[in-house]
Amino acid sequence: MSGLRRRLPQPSELLPLMKFSAPGLGRRAHRLRGAADVADLRSIARRRTPRPAFDYVDGAAGNELTARRTREAFESTELLPRILHGTAEADLSTTIAGGPSALPFGIAPTGFTRFMHAEGEDAGAAAAARAGIPFTLSTMGTRSVEQVAQAAPGGRRWFQLYLWRDREKSRGLLDRAWANGYDTLLVTVDTPVAGQRLRDVRNGMTIPPRLSARTVLDASYRPEWWFNFLSTDPLTFASLSGTTHDLPTLINSMFDPTLSVADLEWVRANWPGRLVVKGVLTAQDTRLALDAGADGLVVSNHGGRQLDRAPVSLKALGEVRAEAGTGVEIILDSGILSGADIISALALGADFTLIGRAYLYGLMAGGREGVTRAIELLTAEVRTAMQLMGCATIADVKASGQVRAPWL
Repeated sequence: MSGLRRRLPQPSELLPLMKFSAPGLGRRAHRLRGAADVADLRSIARRRTPRPAFDYVDGAAGNELTARRTREAFESTELLPRILHGTAEADLSTTIAGGPSALPFGIAPTGFTRFMHAEGEDAGAAAAARAGIPFTLSTMGTRSVEQVAQAAPGGRRWFQLYLWRDREKSRGLLDRAWANGYDTLLVTVDTPVAGQRLRDVRNGMTIPPRLSARTVLDASYRPEWWFNFLSTDPLTFASLSGTTHDLPTLINSMFDPTLSVADLEWVRANWPGRLVVKGVLTAQDTRLALDAGADGLVVSNHGGRQLDRAPVSLKALGEVRAEAGTGVEIILDSGILSGADIISALALGADFTLIGRAYLYGLMAGGREGVTRAIELLTAEVRTAMQLMGCATIADVKASGQVRAPWL
């Protein structure tokens, strides 16, 4: 080091090192730009969202074993790179449920969404439309089928149905969804009753939230969330007018715990579009759904939010695919937080994926801009993985066999 010659830098050498934020960059945009992955969005969301809302998204049923095991399954997979087989460009587009998607993932149905952020489903639908991917509106949505259609008139829209005890109400929802351009119906079959989500119980979660000493204290730390909540339309379930209950009571009073194959056949007879059954994890249930008229399936454990110790979706995928065959489209959700997770699901047999928590972390972190950022991050990760694996198209990923999983 004693022989090291030193000199003063020239101004021309310093200028390229001086990087400043673009003029006029807002605080939200600056905050989101600093997020390098979905985990960063989750951290931002946790700081900016009241605990009951954040825990509703972040939590799961029981001791959250299924949720943890779902993540462990994704993290245990290995994606095999392909050397001397470079791919300069990767085409991330695909088709699903009879229509196009610019990316191999769409937005999953989520309930109580304006509780997470005042922009709610409108933000998700608009961001999805901009990205060219499907957006799924939940029966438990806080915006109506008409409002979401207006928020993203050029987007592709799916609707998720929980069958009500009152079948005429269900029929009315189906008619409204079809009339407003929702081309695919996801019927959720894994929620005859509400799962025991202990974080929600401990937080005393209700819709709308009740004011208490705890919530007032929480407001002092998160004034923007509370200002948005108090200065926008009252928080209600757009399809369930006049309901104010704790969550298990609401679900158990409205939804039908006696759901059967005959009910699925009733839906098939009353829905003219594509019918996808969501919540399938076994070969036996795969056959039941297909025999009842399903066009496709969602392999899902509801993000670990229903039956704790339920099978891991990624591990169940092979069994479902073997029973369904290659001619049935299979979508996978639950636990997807990265582009590598999406690629793993596709390489193991899925045709498409849905993101739930990843979308909501983005929403809580920054509304529509946050959802857009989540989509951007996942897109970049998918593209990088495909290029490193030498896969030019989504079809290449599905046919590559370039994945290892310890349960196979």
